[in-house]
Amino acid sequence: MGANSSKPADGQASHVWKASGPLGVSHEIVESLQGSTETDRSRAQTIELAVQARVAEELKKLSSQESAALTAAQKKALEFTETDAQKEAASNSTPAVSKEVEALRARLDKRKQLRQLPESVEKSRSEVVQCLIANDRRPLNCWKEVESFKEEVRRLEKEWVEKVVR
Repeated sequence: MGANSSKPADGQASHVWKASGPLGVSHEIVESLQGSTETDRSRAQTIELAVQARVAEELKKLSSQESAALTAAQKKALEFTETDAQKEAASNSTPAVSKEVEALRARLDKRKQLRQLPESVEKSRSEVVQCLIANDRRPLNCWKEVESFKEEVRRLEKEWVEKVVR
């Protein structure tokens, strides 16, 4: 054992292919394969280098596209901010705000109140409001007033439902 070395002495491996059956390829192809000094490792390295070059190229292209998109978005945001600031400055002037408030007040005054609330509901509501004002730090102390208000509202709803059903 060990009398023969596992590698050829001249430094180059000789590739000899012996087929067990008839060849399906031409003799010239077989000779070119046998004469080739390219190994599986060198082919894999060549392919790996080609893949790395392609990936680097694609990354460079994506990077340039992203930077262009970012620049466009920043430009658009700056334009949008400038126009918004101009609109806001024009619309938030004192006369414009007061005119808008007056318009809202007029709309509120125009709204009709459908029906005056019964005296019992108004009284119960005012009791709840007074209790909450008096107990501003402890609103849970007003549970009795709240329950009586709820009961008045239930009674009013029940009357309304009975009117609608008839």
